[in-house]
Amino acid sequence: MDYYKENREKKLESRKSMTDTPTTPLLANSYQNHNRHFYFNRFNSFPNSAVEMTTTAPPKHLRSVFLGVDVGTGSARAGLFNEEGKLLGSASSPIQIWKDGDCVEQSSTDIWLAICTAVKTACSLGNVSKEEVKGLGFAATCSLVAVDSEGEPVTVSWSGDTRRNIIVWMDHRAVKQAERINASNSPVLQYCGGGVSPEMEPPKLLWVKENLQESWSMAFRWMDLSDWLTYKATGDDTRSLCTTVCKWTYLGHAHMQQINEKDSRDMEACGWDDEFWEEIGLGDLVDGHHAKIGRSVAFPGHALGSGLTLDAAKELGLMAGTPVGTALIDAHAGGIGVMESVPASDSESIVDEDAISRRMVLVCGTSTCHMAVSRTKLFIPGVWGPFWSAMVPEYWLAEGGQSATGALLDYIIENHVASPHLANRAASRRISIFDLLNEILESMKQDEGSQFISALTKDLHILPDFHGNRSPIADPKSKGMISGLTLDTSEKQLALLYLATVQGIAYGTRHIVEHCNANGHKIDTLLACGGLAKNRLFVQEHADIIGYPIILPRENESVLLGASILGAVASKKYSTVREAMKAMNAAGQVVYPSKDPKVKKYHDAKYSIFRELYVQQQKHRSLMTEALS
Repeated sequence: MDYYKENREKKLESRKSMTDTPTTPLLANSYQNHNRHFYFNRFNSFPNSAVEMTTTAPPKHLRSVFLGVDVGTGSARAGLFNEEGKLLGSASSPIQIWKDGDCVEQSSTDIWLAICTAVKTACSLGNVSKEEVKGLGFAATCSLVAVDSEGEPVTVSWSGDTRRNIIVWMDHRAVKQAERINASNSPVLQYCGGGVSPEMEPPKLLWVKENLQESWSMAFRWMDLSDWLTYKATGDDTRSLCTTVCKWTYLGHAHMQQINEKDSRDMEACGWDDEFWEEIGLGDLVDGHHAKIGRSVAFPGHALGSGLTLDAAKELGLMAGTPVGTALIDAHAGGIGVMESVPASDSESIVDEDAISRRMVLVCGTSTCHMAVSRTKLFIPGVWGPFWSAMVPEYWLAEGGQSATGALLDYIIENHVASPHLANRAASRRISIFDLLNEILESMKQDEGSQFISALTKDLHILPDFHGNRSPIADPKSKGMISGLTLDTSEKQLALLYLATVQGIAYGTRHIVEHCNANGHKIDTLLACGGLAKNRLFVQEHADIIGYPIILPRENESVLLGASILGAVASKKYSTVREAMKAMNAAGQVVYPSKDPKVKKYHDAKYSIFRELYVQQQKHRSLMTEALS
């Protein structure tokens, strides 16, 4: 079948028809779907947590409400917040995802329809009228969108299916292209931790050019998903400094002397390195003043165009002209939504404006991103950045990450023989499977007379690089390792695997924190948000292993809050992103590391084993390469 000549109407067929595809997609369900909405339910181990909140009485007057939209890996979510950052209502709608080996794809048409559903439902649940929504902000995964000159989808799939016009962030089809790009030794690579990842956009673009020539010719715009959303909403093609700097090798600091955030306007894109694009074989993207990848850029939260277009407003159920802010990548929105969430007693005593530079935000979901900012640029091998104004305007951002955290826990649990029975037990009690596993571990601690829960895994060690190592080793070929398996298939053994995986993820975060501090950062406080942050065991293990207190936000929906902050800035309610953060961020519980020296000694020993596992893997890889040479 020639998909390129399909009727335009077929491109826009309903989301229902999207499920009728020859390739079996990963569909949303209550246990297997990797999206934040379900993570928030499943990881929820703290009291009084809820995905959806509603007001009980109708508003007596028009409020100032700000709407945040977040497109995650498996769902589109919408949240409404007041001027103080309190959640009024939220809703989620699943989105389609296709996975064929290393190729992971989505549909921009499907995503927009899901957003419209989520926004309308959130407004209904929160009892918010369209007149009350004063500003709108978008956040999304750093996925690559292809559209033609009419804004219609252009396929990025081997299947040729035009619905599949998004290469999802986790897609690893472009590993070889990333390796070739990194061999160029371009100066721009020093701002990517020394090299691009296959999860970034240049390798994916190069893959399409080399493998899908017709799609390459048809594509009129290549956009990060966040930028496509604001373009769809406003008709303004201005790109975000967040997306372009973090995922496209744009040099945001080219604007340092040109403009500051308070004087924000559309800025001509002068941060592209044309020699880089020519050298890697994508020189045609330089044509037309970079028209296909971005001719203008703006700070996060900059008001775009004339706000919502008539068509977009009608589809979303909002007012035309509602201000829309330049977008953020979802993890970065989480950073904006939580980084100023310090307890009142601390904020009152802190007079140093740069206290923010001593914090790191963990945005924990399908993957985990580690966000830290500084006034000066710090080059950290294996950590993305430094990115100027990519999250907090006029600050440099360092971005570490783990490509599989929530997804890894799902994998470990789902592939164990005891999983179905355990899931049924959890469902019968209406608790998450993680709550039940945490209970089993507590019971095992009592039965075995263990000094503390962590000690249960003394014979079980996990390297969590099941989807490669993003930071700080930056090795996409790294593999996961488990040391200490037995023939035991019981629920207790599954609980131990779960605990060891949580610990492996925490040791990975410790490695990132130590690496950042060794290269100029002075991080001493962590803030955590996202689905995994609702799991008490997950947070406590991180605090114990890293040795720092972890602040949790007052509002569970930190990514949505961060997106709404962009709308608040676009509406001019707040003059800067930082001002909005201080007004709308708020702290909740603080989790402190154990004071028991035995706990520290234990984790120090396990951490050394964690570090040795990768060294062993390198030796094994070298031996096998030599054997096959």
